[in-house]
Amino acid sequence: MTEPIDSRMPTPDHLLHTGAEHPVDPEDLVMASGRTPTPELIEKARQDLEKYGAAAVERLLP
Repeated sequence: MTEPIDSRMPTPDHLLHTGAEHPVDPEDLVMASGRTPTPELIEKARQDLEKYGAAAVERLLP
């Protein structure tokens, strides 16, 4: 994801995906929670993905 994101605007559809197309990365998981990716949040998301796998997304987006 190379495009800067304006946090005041909704995320453009072309930047969103369900994970069905490709694996979810920690940055995707942070963004799915509605937060701005920071090193701390990305690390927490990485740990959640290790612990829960793809189900980590479903914990945020049922």
